[in-house]
Amino acid sequence: MTVSLAILGAGSRGSAYARYAEHFPDQARVVAVADPRPGYRDALADRHGVPESARFSDWRALAERPRLADAAIVATPDREHAEPVTRLADLGYHILLEKPIAPTEAECDLVLDTARRTDVLLAVCHVLRYTPYTEAVKELVAGGAVGQVIGVEHLEPVGWWHFAHSYVRGNWRRRDESSFSLLAKCCHDLDWLRYIVDAPPTRISSVGSLHHFHPGNRPPGAADRCLDCRIEAGCPYSATRFYAACLADPARHVWPLSVVTRDLTEAGVEKALRDGPYGRCVYACDNDVVDHQVVTVSFQNEVTATLTMSAFTPSGHRRTRIMGTRGYLEGDGERITVTDFTTGKVSTMDIMASGADAGSRHGGGDFGLMRAFVAAVATGDRSLVRSGPEESLDSHRMAFAAERSRLSGGVPVDL
Repeated sequence: MTVSLAILGAGSRGSAYARYAEHFPDQARVVAVADPRPGYRDALADRHGVPESARFSDWRALAERPRLADAAIVATPDREHAEPVTRLADLGYHILLEKPIAPTEAECDLVLDTARRTDVLLAVCHVLRYTPYTEAVKELVAGGAVGQVIGVEHLEPVGWWHFAHSYVRGNWRRRDESSFSLLAKCCHDLDWLRYIVDAPPTRISSVGSLHHFHPGNRPPGAADRCLDCRIEAGCPYSATRFYAACLADPARHVWPLSVVTRDLTEAGVEKALRDGPYGRCVYACDNDVVDHQVVTVSFQNEVTATLTMSAFTPSGHRRTRIMGTRGYLEGDGERITVTDFTTGKVSTMDIMASGADAGSRHGGGDFGLMRAFVAAVATGDRSLVRSGPEESLDSHRMAFAAERSRLSGGVPVDL
């Protein structure tokens, strides 16, 4: 069975999941696209041969039709998740929902209640569960390579340029327009911890703030836009330098440059930086989300874990240390090192996505997720999806609790 897909949101994430159908046309095909931006909508629809009659400027227009596909991929902005999911589930669409589920706890509950009521398959895009790296870590821990797990340290190195792009200048810069940064960026890190620890969370505490990207740190002489700034050359967050480097690298045209402009020429990029949000000084934006945060989690099996999300790193894979009674594991998304306390032996293994998955983002996780979702829809075997709705809700409850703790000065929150 070839699973038919409707794509709601033709931006970076919707396009990334749709690419699975290009690589595996015998498994999935895109039959409808909804996006209010004609350039993005038509580019994705053209690539998949979607007829004009199945191109929609609003997801609501798609939802007014009888069901057009077996499943829908909902990759609309964060604050436009709950309504399309509930409408499409009522029409019988199975749903692949980009994280976060929704920016409020009430909407998250609504989405899960809808999935239960309609009995459609709801899979949240916790892509980290589907990487070869995660599979290896999970197998090692479950197999006793470190004995009983006592503690976990997990780092999400967002990257100085990625944070400036997405969380200072970009779509996730304001919690009232999207969500707070821990939920937007790290709900699947929290989900990953829950998956590896294999127990529900019981207590959360957190500290963090918007340390750096605000007018109080604006250098003397800085202009409102990088193109007009006389000190831009010495600034690590120069939009002029960063997006020029992206233009020179075809691998970065798909992301992040396509988010800035569809005109991938020097003139097109300059115009976007002159007129659009991505050319603004990082110290003169309207951002309000946290740029450095630490979360401490206690789990039901008495394992403790810390998650650090920081803008002030190189961008790269997550990094994790797992401390157990018989060993120690350290990993960086590509390599795992295990120290055996009994023998003193240190073993190392390199883990990389291969084949078509090597071209999939998140270390092969995007296509790994799509493969599982498409197979689950085709066969009816929902166990192929590694994070059910209830587990996904756990990760979001962790994020909401962490934010409540952070806002209260780090006071622990019981779950």
